[in-house]
Order: sequence, then C-alpha cells, then structure tokens
Amino acid sequence: MLMAIAAILAGLVLLVWSADRFVEGAAATAKHLGMPTLLIGMVIIGFGTSAPELAVSAMAATDGNPGLALGNGYGSNITNIALIVGLTAVIAPIAVHSQVIRKELPLLIVLTLIGGAQLLDGELSRLDGWVLLAVFSAVMGWSIYQGYKGKADPLGGETDAEIIAHPMPLKVAVIWLVIGLVLLIASSRMLVWGAVTIAQSLGVSDLVIGLTIVAIGTSLPELASAIAAVKKNEHDLILGNILGSGIFNTLAVVGLAAAIKPLKVDPEVLYRDWTLMLALTVGLLVMGFGLTGWRKVITRLDGSLLMLVYVSYTGYLFYTVAAAAA
Repeated sequence: MLMAIAAILAGLVLLVWSADRFVEGAAATAKHLGMPTLLIGMVIIGFGTSAPELAVSAMAATDGNPGLALGNGYGSNITNIALIVGLTAVIAPIAVHSQVIRKELPLLIVLTLIGGAQLLDGELSRLDGWVLLAVFSAVMGWSIYQGYKGKADPLGGETDAEIIAHPMPLKVAVIWLVIGLVLLIASSRMLVWGAVTIAQSLGVSDLVIGLTIVAIGTSLPELASAIAAVKKNEHDLILGNILGSGIFNTLAVVGLAAAIKPLKVDPEVLYRDWTLMLALTVGLLVMGFGLTGWRKVITRLDGSLLMLVYVSYTGYLFYTVAAAAA
C-alpha cells in the first residue's frame, strides 16, 4: 500500500512537471520550425494542458481499467468547474466575456450531451471513440479557421506568450520535448499502477479513484494556470482555459481511451457523474447570465456554491464506498 501511495504522489508530481517541460519543448520547437503563433497556442499548448489526462486515460485503457480512464476524463471536468473555478471565484470574482456565453459554454454543453448519448447503451465502443475524436478534430479545425480569420480567440483562451515570443534554442527544445514525452508516459504508468493497486486494496472501484484522486492530480495544470491568471488580473483566461480543457477531456481524452479499448460503463456514470458534469456546465451559463440577465461576472457566492457542490459530491462518493464496505 505504501508503495502504491508513493507511486501516486511521485507520479502526480512527475506528470505535471513533465507535461510542462513537454509543452515548452513542443512550443519552442514548433516556433523554430515556422509554425504560426496562433497555431502553437491553439494546438500545442492546448494539448499540453490536457496532456496529463490524455496520458493517464490512454494508459488506463491500455491496461484494461476503463473506470479509471472514464473517471479521469469526466472527473477532471467536474474538478475544473466545481473546484478550480469555484476556488478562483472565491479568491476574486471572474469576469465572463460575452463570447464565452455565446459560443464556448453552449458548445461544451452540446458536446457533453453527445457524450451522454453514447453512454445510454452501457458502453463506449471503438466506434464511439472514433466519433468523439472526429468531432474533436472538426471542432479544432473550425476553431483554427476562425482564429486565422480573426473572428475568435483560440480554444482554451490561453497561449504562453513568453514561450512563444522567446523560444529556447532548437537543440534544447527538442531535448526537452523528448524528455517530457518519455517522463509523461512513465509518470502516467506510475500513477495508474498506484491508483489501481490502492483501489483493489481498499475495495474501491477504479472509477471512484479516477473521479477523485487522479482527476485532481491531472487538473493541477489548470489550477496553476487559474491562480496565475488571478495574480496577473487576467480573468478572461480562466474560463477559456477551463472550457478548452473541458472540450479536450470530453472528446479527446474519453475518445482516445475508447478508441484504444472499448469501455464498459456502469449505470452510475450516466445518472451521477455525467449528469453532474452537465449540470455544472449549464450552471456556469446561468451564472454568467445571472437572474436578471447578462451580468458578466462569476461572484464569490457563485464560487462558494461550486465548491460546496464539489465537496458534497466527493463526500458522497466516499460515503458510497464506505457503505459498500460495511
């Protein structure tokens, strides 16, 4: 058990660090090779913030742990909205731009509904996975097209301007790209092994582990980005990053896992976890509008409510585990 706990802790730290090194190396390499700045921000850095979820879910699916793969994808969305947006709003109210209300939030709601429809038959087949990946490709392609036309901000809303404007030397960038990728895979393997071992030892489903411990760990890049944005008073980046990550998780993370290996889906994933994920996304839309129309801010009260939902949800998960063990 101690080895498994150590593997999770070490895996999470190494996962976040390697993802950061990977995206720095990838962004700098792309800049040296002449890739447009906009494309680097949308694709390279967009993938980078979701690299932990992608790596962990792919590894879990390969190892035959569908609950961990799906729990990580959906759990990360729940954690991002309820915990990270909630905590950030408590620290400082978050400005909501009209584009988020008009486009990103409704888009994420539609994509969440598509994901829910695939859960109705109790499994995610390889075809379901490829459909999600195809939709993801279409969304990314459209976003890139709109970005080039100057009609939209990049999906995810955030580019690392310092990395793009002042890239490291090409040789160093390639080295960090390779090291980051290798360590990303290795740390994902450590994390999955530790999570599955603990789940089996405690009689906890790998789904619950994925929804809680693993989801929090893989959401650390989004948390770090949100806190950094608050310090810089760049609140418009917070929701953009969270919603962009939500699109990656819903389509790419879950889609890649299902494409690797079909996933059996327990009924509670649909009526408990997916339903909460949808409710939180709709809740953000309602908070952006307010009770009397467009208000442009997520308040500290909104943030407190989101955090309360997260604490209650997590407490309920562990209560069901304890009740099943009794």
